[in-house]
Amino acid sequence: MEEEKLISKKKPAFPINQQLYDYLTEYNRNIKIPSSYDDLLRFAGAINVYDKNGEDTLWIRVYYADHEREEIDLSLKRMYLILHGDGSEDSIPFLSVDAIDYCTFGNSKPFRIKIRNILNDNHTYLYIKKADASRVYGLELEHILSPNNINFLVYKDTLIEEHVLGIPGDQFLEENLKNVSTSGLKRISKEFVKFNERCMIRLLGDMRAYNYVIVASYDFDQVEYRIRAMDFDQQSFEGNLKVYFPQFFKENFPFVKMVTDNLRPESIEQYKKEERSAIARRLKGSHERVTDLLACMVNDSISTPEKVHQLKMDLKKYTNDKNFKDCNSMGEILQVAFNFVTRNYENVNTYIIN
Repeated sequence: MEEEKLISKKKPAFPINQQLYDYLTEYNRNIKIPSSYDDLLRFAGAINVYDKNGEDTLWIRVYYADHEREEIDLSLKRMYLILHGDGSEDSIPFLSVDAIDYCTFGNSKPFRIKIRNILNDNHTYLYIKKADASRVYGLELEHILSPNNINFLVYKDTLIEEHVLGIPGDQFLEENLKNVSTSGLKRISKEFVKFNERCMIRLLGDMRAYNYVIVASYDFDQVEYRIRAMDFDQQSFEGNLKVYFPQFFKENFPFVKMVTDNLRPESIEQYKKEERSAIARRLKGSHERVTDLLACMVNDSISTPEKVHQLKMDLKKYTNDKNFKDCNSMGEILQVAFNFVTRNYENVNTYIIN
């Protein structure tokens, strides 16, 4: 299937409304920060950033006038300490802003900040973006419903995100897959099945190989793998249900083939059931927070009426749940989807994915 038939050419950014701001404040996501996204746009110039093979990364390394650089560096160090600690400035003398990169590719046009601890030479990254309601919903749902916590803050129209550790899926396929053992391929296959199911249930779209990472964890006798989303712009926006299945993107074909080569159909179905059950448990365990978030989504406009109609009819056909046809927003669609998952979990009944 051609990609343009799955994904809209350009997804608009949606503003964060007051109800969502109130939710973010309630759950300690809305905190005053010392600088904004627009402040970082005042760079004086930039140079291209290339990878280790000399290929253009589509990031540019920006620099600022001398009279602004000191103020910007201090603000970024403070942002880092707010995101990763209690905001105490005792550690500022030990931090260095080694690089500020800007990406002109994609919807969010992020800044990537490299922060280094000069005492031990360890470094990490944080990302500063223009706040978009779709992305905020996606980040919060990832935090609640996936196995991975994720840290982010919003202030006015600026979004700060922590770095998601891992190897981008496309890079993993090109550089790392050849070194994975036979048993490792089976474990990656299992994880891709679960990741595919998780994205569909919580309606996270556009999980092409460069929008998620592979995380390898070393156990005493084997290597475990986990797939983590790192791009959340396409949360509950598109109308085509297939957008929410990573398996339908051509970039993911090697992973799809890996699943068919390494897992029996009965195993695939079992892993899908396991993921549905895990999400149902997380929904029940975070019932109040999920209810508050969905209340924001129900009253928010993060897609078009045409896409909402298409998606609810696709889901009605897919699940045979007639409650989808009465939905009028993406938030209502997610409410019905989550109720469907928890209801089937409670009844020890499962639906079959074709």
